Amino acid sequence: MKRNEILKQLEETDAQIKMYQKRLKSSDLCEDLYDSAILKKAILIKELEDCDKNPLVEGFKRLLPKKQKTLICDYFRK
Repeated sequence: MKRNEILKQLEETDAQIKMYQKRLKSSDLCEDLYDSAILKKAILIKELEDCDKNPLVEGFKRLLPKKQKTLICDYFRK
């Protein structure tokens, strides 16, 4: 999807969330719809982040060696 479409869907989802939030305690259906709207918003935000990423930079990141993370337990092994 394009950036503008994602932003439009995000606005619609935010409006739905506000509507469901007002009626959240009235029924179980509203709770389910609210939860699904929150999940949809998270998915759209992730798609927006993916849309903003530069594919050329991401390709270079894959080629570079990855740093090995130091875990807390590594300090106690010495």
